[in-house]
Amino acid sequence: MSALITAGPPQGGNAAPSGGSAAHAVESVGARIFCVANQKGGVGKTTTTVNLAAGLAKIGQRVLMVDLDPQGNATMGSGVDKRKMALSVYDVLLESASIAEARLNSDKLIEGGCGYHVLGANRELAGAEVELVGLPNREKRLKTALAAVQGEYDFVLIDCPPSLSMLTLNGLCSAHGVIVPMQCEYFALEGLTDLVNTIKQVHANLNPDLQIIGLLRVMFDPRITLQQQVSDQLKAHFAEKVFNTVIPRNVRLAEAPSYGLPGVVFDPAAKGSQAFVEFAIEMVERIGPKTQK
Repeated sequence: MSALITAGPPQGGNAAPSGGSAAHAVESVGARIFCVANQKGGVGKTTTTVNLAAGLAKIGQRVLMVDLDPQGNATMGSGVDKRKMALSVYDVLLESASIAEARLNSDKLIEGGCGYHVLGANRELAGAEVELVGLPNREKRLKTALAAVQGEYDFVLIDCPPSLSMLTLNGLCSAHGVIVPMQCEYFALEGLTDLVNTIKQVHANLNPDLQIIGLLRVMFDPRITLQQQVSDQLKAHFAEKVFNTVIPRNVRLAEAPSYGLPGVVFDPAAKGSQAFVEFAIEMVERIGPKTQK
């Protein structure tokens, strides 16, 4: 198992970029915070979160990945053993630790040139739902904690659980926007309607900055006619909100979590890994100019 390192300044592949107007635009306002969310399960949220984090780190961005799912899959998939963490996002939400104290590096990521910080989750986080209910400012605990480290990162990516829970609400209240990974299938469109309604409610009542940043088509197989048709419908309806990058169905991306690595680190040459690096570049290009207001 990869050794864990209590995180100081970002190491390895995520040193601050030396050039590029988009990157500097992102830096100029502190971290851009994004939830990776979809109320439908099994659509690749965790795969998207860890591979986008690794892709952004690979192109020189400073990244913090926050795991808000009690299953801890994004934590394990980032080379961090959730069973050996002294502190986690649970402690941060209950204000018994700061992000600076709880975040970790994994030497697996650093060796792969894609080092990013991990604020991990484990089974303890399931209890946070009950414990947060009676606490003040319960839906903005994560936002308050992130404010203390926002200047240290270019991107913060939050992996949300599939249900609309207090944990997901903390993520949505913290974020500037939502990245929605989705398969190009009929039922995925129904799930998208539910998510859009949730985002509208949070935008209206809790976080006026929240918006959908874009829809990411994942597990895409162009040989399947239905997937191509749904993809065309998405582009027709959501226009520029659909990312240009498409993540193909790829066995190497599916194998990577069993090695405790993002696909971008596990097999950089795989088509899925290369697609996530392209997506990271598109994110920087898309987000950068919008911060210059």
